[in-house]
Amino acid sequence: MVKNVRSKSRASVAALLVATALLLAVCGTVFADTNNVWEKVEITLHANKSYENPYTHVEVWVDLKGPGFDKRCYGFWDGGGIFRVRVLATAIGTWTWRSGSNQSDAGLSGKTGKFTATAWSEAQVEKNPCRRGMIKASANGHAFEYADGTPFFLLGDTWWSIPTFRYRWNDDDRPRPIGPDAGFKDYVRFRTKQGFNCFAMIAAFPNWANDGKSNRLKADDGTILRAAWQQPGTKSAKDMHDEDGNRAFLFPGKVPGYENTFPDVYRINPAYFRNLDKKIDYLNASGVVPFMEVSRRDIGYGWKKFYDWPDSYVRYIQYIWSRYQANICLFSPIHFDTSGSTIPAEDWNRAANRVIEKYGPPPFGTPAGTNSNPSSLRNFGHIDNAKWLTFHQIGNRRTHNYYELLTEIFNTSPPVPGINGEPYYAGMHDAPGGTPNSALYCRSGMYGSVLSGGLGGHIYGAGGWDGGLWGGNVEEAAENHIWDAMKWPSGDQMRHMATFVLSEGRKYQQLVPSKELVQPNESGDPEGYTGWAYCARTAKRDLFLLYFEKGCPKGVLSGTAPRGKYKARWFDTQRGKWIDGSVLTADPSGDIALPGFPGNCDVSKTDWALKLKLTAAQ
Repeated sequence: MVKNVRSKSRASVAALLVATALLLAVCGTVFADTNNVWEKVEITLHANKSYENPYTHVEVWVDLKGPGFDKRCYGFWDGGGIFRVRVLATAIGTWTWRSGSNQSDAGLSGKTGKFTATAWSEAQVEKNPCRRGMIKASANGHAFEYADGTPFFLLGDTWWSIPTFRYRWNDDDRPRPIGPDAGFKDYVRFRTKQGFNCFAMIAAFPNWANDGKSNRLKADDGTILRAAWQQPGTKSAKDMHDEDGNRAFLFPGKVPGYENTFPDVYRINPAYFRNLDKKIDYLNASGVVPFMEVSRRDIGYGWKKFYDWPDSYVRYIQYIWSRYQANICLFSPIHFDTSGSTIPAEDWNRAANRVIEKYGPPPFGTPAGTNSNPSSLRNFGHIDNAKWLTFHQIGNRRTHNYYELLTEIFNTSPPVPGINGEPYYAGMHDAPGGTPNSALYCRSGMYGSVLSGGLGGHIYGAGGWDGGLWGGNVEEAAENHIWDAMKWPSGDQMRHMATFVLSEGRKYQQLVPSKELVQPNESGDPEGYTGWAYCARTAKRDLFLLYFEKGCPKGVLSGTAPRGKYKARWFDTQRGKWIDGSVLTADPSGDIALPGFPGNCDVSKTDWALKLKLTAAQ
């Protein structure tokens, strides 16, 4: 009898809940499930009206409130009458939202909902560090950490063409060997085992198809529309569509004579980005933080001349940033790898600043920088001039005389993290990819950049001028395919650099670049990768990290604690192994005559790193 009553009671309650849910839906209220903090919550809105161009004409948002949080979060059009707003909880508790729009549309405005955010377990967080939250600057501004304060030392790779078929998405999770059959998931698994935690990508390339045109597309008045990413052996652009043939924008475009070559940037293609969503979500699920640059600089001339500037580009930046604001990412408004074949830096800066002025910074604190040649500081200024910028980069200058640009960044006020986003690529210059010299030059970029002030981390690159990883080489006739460059030793040696830098925990965040303290420090060619030495130390002089390229003479270190005793440990940068050295004692002036290199060499036969840790002060 009790069971029957309970059964009838449950049936009545269920019917009541259904009726209530229908009523609330009509009234514009939607309830979401429980979620974890820093977990993406997707709110879907359905327009009641139709729009000629929803991408350009409609803006949607939700006003999100939660513990310590009250912000407007913008959404995006996702095809048809569908609009989405992606949010997340930054703290445990109850979160509520109300939707709005710039259009009078009951399907988009006035909807409400709530969800509860709970904590991840310690085991879940250990399994996936992205559950620690968004990346932010460390307390002193010089390095990165997760929202929970855990250090994030960026170890990145240049997979610029992630959104395309070149990094092929397979729906199944069947592992494939690193070779012609490998896909995106296989490459992610391979690199994450090597310690990589970031992949740099360009959301949409300025070249869209192998169009058979000259490598520079020009309008009748000589305006450069874009400089094609050349395919080896040809003068035409590489195909950069996704696995289903989608491109980021639709064709035909509006540029006279180039309607099928230059896209219509007023008409975005949501199908392309729905496919990209899967890859970005997979990266976060794998503990990886994607660095997303919205486009490449060589689309600038055509975009600015034939479309309204900066408003149309502002709309595009905001589209990408709102679409991925609830993923654990790094953002960039432009891939500015050179100032050639593009509009001036101030034009890009004006567009990016307008995003902040109109929409505000990314609501959940997503950091923003840009791969910039020679540096974002030189091109865009500091954060007072580049309002969108929260970390600096140098890039696309390949030799060690440019690492000092990171020292310049380190000394800015207020401080922000700095990284080398595009250093020497394995396979460039006189060192074929996979050779010892190629790996040697890569290590110069790794250690030299970080100890010059790039405490945010480092981004690796491989493939030479013909592509490899960064070019996404999958063509049968190409050299340095993705799967070939992926296995070069230089990539695997990135984790050893992290082992060295993180050997004293988060103390690396306190390092100050001090190259001048080791003498001699410039014994090699300025435009090279050998013969130079680097040093960074803490203000308390209790920790020194040094790096010596191949061809360095043993030298003298100054600036230590007078008569202090330091435990010396050499570090093998190729194998990631420590070699214990002796205890070194500084003289009364704080100078230490450094010992010979391992193997009792007065000149380094290969590169070496050295750690000095104060064990006793006078």
